[in-house]
Amino acid sequence: MILPELAEKIVKEVQKLIGEDIIVVNTEGYIIASTDFDRVGSFHEGALIALQQKRKMIITHEDQLKLTGVKAGINLPIFFQHDVIGVIGITGEPNKVTPFGEVIRKMTELLISENYYAEQFEWHTRALESFIMDWVQAKEWNYSFLDRAKLLSIDITVKRLVVIIEFIGLNVPLSRDSWTMIFNRFQQNAKEVVARSGNDRIVLLINCSNRPTRESIERRLQHFFQFLTNKFGIQAIAGVGQATDSQEISDSYRQAERSLNIAKLNTSIIFDEDLTLEMISEEINPKTKADFITRTIGPLLKETELLETIKELFKQNHSLKNTSNTLHIHINTLHYRLKKVEELTQLTPNNIHDLVTLYLGILFLDEQTKIKKYY
Repeated sequence: MILPELAEKIVKEVQKLIGEDIIVVNTEGYIIASTDFDRVGSFHEGALIALQQKRKMIITHEDQLKLTGVKAGINLPIFFQHDVIGVIGITGEPNKVTPFGEVIRKMTELLISENYYAEQFEWHTRALESFIMDWVQAKEWNYSFLDRAKLLSIDITVKRLVVIIEFIGLNVPLSRDSWTMIFNRFQQNAKEVVARSGNDRIVLLINCSNRPTRESIERRLQHFFQFLTNKFGIQAIAGVGQATDSQEISDSYRQAERSLNIAKLNTSIIFDEDLTLEMISEEINPKTKADFITRTIGPLLKETELLETIKELFKQNHSLKNTSNTLHIHINTLHYRLKKVEELTQLTPNNIHDLVTLYLGILFLDEQTKIKKYY
């Protein structure tokens, strides 16, 4: 059965090829779309005959007097998966429009087929996205969940790890064709689960039965990122969780999400297993971080020279000699600047407690700066 919305699309597309009136008729013989809007909703006896007999029917001027709701022209049954689902009609002199008949029918059937597979793709995409979101949040699995997994052909008995990929600077949503190309490129085998999450994310659940190595995952992501850049001009980042049992996949998802947030600061691929201090940082809300910055290194925010000095000190692992060399300043100048830092912040770089406090302040400030740049 053809829906009116699709029928209207067919009429518009076919009209581009032929300058005659077009009708699309449903399986009950009623016109559901036409270039002549006044005919929509009326019964077409000729189309019903073509539909019932599954054959082309030419309508002559004489037929107009005998059949209900017809005009001279040609009516052709529309087939989809071996069934007749409607009729397309071309109004005009039969000898003039008949040569276009088969071309118009094939074009119509192609449009219907494309629409069907597009709808199937959208259904599967939405169903998969919904299932994954439920999977990573589920406390326990009920019969409905297990049925959905079976329907989507997802093996929920194996260990998996979660990878979340996010596109950077995507200004317009990707088309369906683009998403299809991305999925076909990225999914390596049927045992993997790849789904869209919103307009700018991909969630990948890697089957860990064959124990994929960190190097193979990283190499795969880098190749995929190169493909995105070359084909679509898209930059991407990724967070990689650790392998868990399928019933504990929420842990791997949370790890991947946490790693992705760190990746936003580095524009790279981050594995959760590498995170240490960042794990704690991720659990602290932005308001607390902002307050901490104000209370610790707040007085340095307008002192660019001092701020860069203390950053370089941490970068050089607290080596005064290396810090002075990289900043191209005398060691005495460095001592003077560190003394100034102490006066302004009341924190002493030589005291371990104060040093950690300064380091956290700088860490939170860098995060804040990079996040603003990212967004």
